[in-house]
Amino acid sequence: MESGKHSIIFCGAGPGDPELITVKGQRALAEADLVLYAGSLVPEALLAWAPAAARTVNSADLALARIVELMAEGYRAGRRVVRLHTGDPGLYGAIHEQMAALRALGIDYRVIPGVTAAFAAAAALGVEYTVPDKTQTLILTRMAGRTPVPAKESLAALARHQASMAIYLSMAMVEDVSRILSEAYGPEAPCAIACRVSHPEEKIVRTRVADLASSARQHAIDRLAVIVVGPALEDPAALAALRSKLYDEDFAHGYRSA
Repeated sequence: MESGKHSIIFCGAGPGDPELITVKGQRALAEADLVLYAGSLVPEALLAWAPAAARTVNSADLALARIVELMAEGYRAGRRVVRLHTGDPGLYGAIHEQMAALRALGIDYRVIPGVTAAFAAAAALGVEYTVPDKTQTLILTRMAGRTPVPAKESLAALARHQASMAIYLSMAMVEDVSRILSEAYGPEAPCAIACRVSHPEEKIVRTRVADLASSARQHAIDRLAVIVVGPALEDPAALAALRSKLYDEDFAHGYRSA
């Protein structure tokens, strides 16, 4: 990295609650001279962590070339630049092409992870996705829409595993989601819609797979939501007897004898 220059920071803003940004992310914002934030998703309340003198730019209406240009200008001027993305930038963050462009320009960057909506949803629902003896897998995916999905990663193909699943960016196709999940998990399987999770206007709707679309309509949810399905949402009383090996007194490991 050139002397007097600072790495561009891609920072995960978390799911919405300003306090769910990481400490490292908060510090990066506190030192920023320029913050480019995805304003369609990142609440402006997150900008409170940045200095009053910092320049903030909402990138919602900007194309890739302009975003990269702004970051490059800041970098070359010796400014501390933070690119603030919702949730975790490594998941549906569209940072791949931004990082590729910066590499082509010889500009250094680093990434600070964040809390993605699937985990904020688990917290709001009070569940653990990896339930002992039920499932040890969590699938994060989306339906194919204007952005295609490889055929081998279709929702139908992944749902056959009947693992815990968090489905992003798919509320516009909720009827199809309901049909596919009904075939894989059964129409009576429990599921939930986590809309704007951790925001002040958060909505958590528990329903069953067959009623997914009607529940979304009833609560006027058509975007900015994650659909959660899988064994973790079953009746808590039915899951209460399931235990992990970690704290089983009869299970020996490196820190405890059986």
